[in-house]
Amino acid sequence: MSKVLKVIVVGMSALLLTLPVYAQGAAPVPGGQESVREEVAPEGVEDQAIPEDIDVRSADEKPDAQTAAEGVEASPVPSPAQLPVGQGVVKAEARRAADKEQTKGLDEQVQEIKADVLSIAAQLNRLEEKLLYPSDTQVAIFVSLEGTEKFRLDAVTIEMDGKKVAHHLYTYNEIEALRKGGVQRIHVGNAMTGEHPLHVTIMGKTEGGSDFQREENFKVAKGIGPKLVGVVLTGSKTITVKDW
Repeated sequence: MSKVLKVIVVGMSALLLTLPVYAQGAAPVPGGQESVREEVAPEGVEDQAIPEDIDVRSADEKPDAQTAAEGVEASPVPSPAQLPVGQGVVKAEARRAADKEQTKGLDEQVQEIKADVLSIAAQLNRLEEKLLYPSDTQVAIFVSLEGTEKFRLDAVTIEMDGKKVAHHLYTYNEIEALRKGGVQRIHVGNAMTGEHPLHVTIMGKTEGGSDFQREENFKVAKGIGPKLVGVVLTGSKTITVKDW
C-alpha cells in the first residue's frame, strides 16, 4: 500500500510540474501583436533625415530633357590660347594664306588698273595730236645717229621759220639708244604748204674730250599731207636732213 501511494505521489508531482509549460506553449497570441513586433525598429536606432540635395529617385526614373538642360552648365568655348598647339598653328597658317591671296588679288587689280590708265593716256595723246596737228598741216622732226665716229651728243636745237621749236639735252641712256639705231621725235608742229627754213644746232664732245658745236641751215618743202623730216648726225661735223 505504501508503494502505491509513492507512485501516485510521484505521478501527481510530475503532472503538476508539466502543467505550467503546457499552458505557456498553448496560450494564444493576441491579434496584431506579431505584426507590431515586426514593424518596431530595434532599440537605439533613430530615424535619419534624408538630405535635400540627394536624389532619392530610383535608377529607372530618368529626368526629362528640360530638367537635364537646366542642371548642366554651359561648357566654356576655348580661347585661341587654350587650343592645342597643332590646331592653333594650322589656323594661323590658313589665315596667313588667306591674307596673302587677298593681297595678291589686290596687287593684280592695281596692275590691271595701271595698264588701263596708261592705255587711255596713250589714246588721249594720239587724239590730242590729231586735233592739234591735223594731217594736212602736221610737221614732225626726228633725230638719229649714223656713222662710226665716236662722240658724245649733249644737246640739239631746232629752229623753224626763225622760231625755236625744240631744244633737248641728252642723257647717257638716250645716247646709247640712238647709237643702237633708235630714233627720237624731237618736234611735232603745224606748217602751211610751201618751203620753210630749218636751222639745226648740235653741241657735244669729241672722242678726245674737246667741246664742239655745229650749225646747219636747210629748206623743208611742205606739201599736202603730213611732213616727216629726219635730222641725221653722222659725226661731230656732219648734219644731213632727209624726208622720211
